[in-house]
Amino acid sequence: MALAVAMSVPAAGKPMITGLASVIDGDTIEINGTRIRLYGIDAPEGGQLCAHANGALWKGGDESTLALIRQLGRSQVRCEAKGQDRYRRTIAICFKGGVDINQWMVAGGWAMAFRRYSLAYVPAEDRAQKAKLGLWAGTFQMPWDWRAAKRRR
Repeated sequence: MALAVAMSVPAAGKPMITGLASVIDGDTIEINGTRIRLYGIDAPEGGQLCAHANGALWKGGDESTLALIRQLGRSQVRCEAKGQDRYRRTIAICFKGGVDINQWMVAGGWAMAFRRYSLAYVPAEDRAQKAKLGLWAGTFQMPWDWRAAKRRR
């Protein structure tokens, strides 16, 4: 079965990308060769360890990725492109049906609102943190801080 992808430009002038998505990590997917960075969110990296409330370490980045895989399954995804990042990935808000995937990741505690680029998902992050959902059930380093520390080493 061939993967179908469609690129169109809706009336608002923003390109749309649709098709079956492959999950790269907790904030990146790919649709038929187009790498898409989920707008306004940041998820832990694959090698990033987090701690449960009891202190036991776990791979938070891997769990974030698995949460996105479970959410998307084999469903069609529609992404509204907002631009490109320095790695030439499309930056987009993506939807499964009527569900904003970016917001779903933050609301479940599997990604953080990336305030450097957008404040759109801050309320969802605040609710997830208060409810101790996903990564918020324990302790972790913000993904941007973890990457910066890794670069310094």
